[in-house]
Parts: sequence; C-alpha cells; structure tokens
Amino acid sequence: QVQLVESGGGLVQAGGSLRLSCAASGRTSSSYNMGWLRQAPGKEREFVAAISWSGGGTTYGNSVKGRFTISRDNAKNTMYLQMNSLKPEDTAVYYCAARLNLYGYGPRGTWAYWGQGTQVTVSS
Repeated sequence: QVQLVESGGGLVQAGGSLRLSCAASGRTSSSYNMGWLRQAPGKEREFVAAISWSGGGTTYGNSVKGRFTISRDNAKNTMYLQMNSLKPEDTAVYYCAARLNLYGYGPRGTWAYWGQGTQVTVSS
C-alpha cells in the first residue's frame, strides 16, 4: 500500500503561481510512477502530468504544457507540481496518484493509489 497526501492548494489570481506537493508513504514508494490529475465541477477527471519513478521521464497534458512542471525528490518521498501562469480554467481539485513503474507514466491507464485531493482556485 502507498499513502498519498497533497498540500499547497489555495486561491490565486490569474497569472499567478502555486506549488503543490504530494507526500508519499508506505512500501517502496520510490518504485512507483506518480502523477497529477484534476477534476473541475461538472467535468471529467483530466490528466495533468506524470513522472517516472526515477524522475527521468515526464509527460504533460496539452492544456498545461509550458506552464506546469512536475518533479520528485525520492529522498523525501515527495512529488511536486509547479504551476505558473495560472488561468481560471485551471480551477479544479488536484489529485496525486501513483502506480507501479511497469504501467508507465503516460496519460492513459488507471492509477492504483490516490490522495484525497487539494483545491486550486484561480480568480480572473
């Protein structure tokens, strides 16, 4: 089992920045690929970004490319999402997720473990 806890959400004006963190605990969390997904009210869950277990590979959703950066520090068992140039359409609950590295870090597929989510609200 892997436990995930997000933090860092909040209210920010359009054009601003936020950094989300996801602290992982449990069995061998560094062997897992990790990702961020988000869900806005009335919309389907959307892939945001993912990172390989080593941190050497990353994937981004089209809507956040060039604005968001995913990273991880395996020594701290923590993953980050640096969000810059935020837009009102980035408003959503952001979820941290993890899956075994054999399942890849692409935008498709299911995630085995989830955090409880953190709210990000971008005002215009």
